[in-house]
Amino acid sequence: MRRLAIFDLDGTLVDRTSAFADAIAILSHDHGYGPEVENWLLTELADRAERSDFDRLRAAFRISESAYHLWRRYADLMAAAVTCRPEVLDGLAHLRAAAWTIGIVTNGASDIQRAKIAATGLAAVVDGVAASGDLEIRKPDRRLFELAASRCGVSLADGGWVIGDNPAGDIGGGHQAGLRTIWLRGRPWPEDLTAAHHVVDDVTDAIAILLNETE
Repeated sequence: MRRLAIFDLDGTLVDRTSAFADAIAILSHDHGYGPEVENWLLTELADRAERSDFDRLRAAFRISESAYHLWRRYADLMAAAVTCRPEVLDGLAHLRAAAWTIGIVTNGASDIQRAKIAATGLAAVVDGVAASGDLEIRKPDRRLFELAASRCGVSLADGGWVIGDNPAGDIGGGHQAGLRTIWLRGRPWPEDLTAAHHVVDDVTDAIAILLNETE
């Protein structure tokens, strides 16, 4: 029987932080935006970005370009800038070779998250993706994990693992979904949250734990 491993995307499989800074710098330069607009973008889109954010940008600064144009440009720049390390791609390939089913559950707009997954090569090594924009729900909602499992052709009832850096969204969501969890330490841990089954410093360490489970 194939085992299920569900990974978070941003901050776990890919480095959104550096890609985000690069994308905003290029977007601002290409459109001639000054420091005030660039700083607004860096602040308002720091955690996540939606098309509606660019409606707010236009309202705040009377920008002439359409929100749709700005959103598409931002999505393209993020996809071009984001990276997934070769050792992570190799680790996921080894998991699949060891009869693991791999899913991604990510909070974010469907189009931009899938663009990042395609651009980084992750699409070739995962079996199913569920983005919060698909159902307009966000982690830790159990339904997003159910959707990912379904798109992977498996059921949460068969068990599995969730790997991510967000304590509430990934680890709390994994617990709600009835799955075991591996946390990539870095963010503050809420006092009232049940501990993860494992704590690691890097997603490759998490992959090594899963591969050991196979043996």
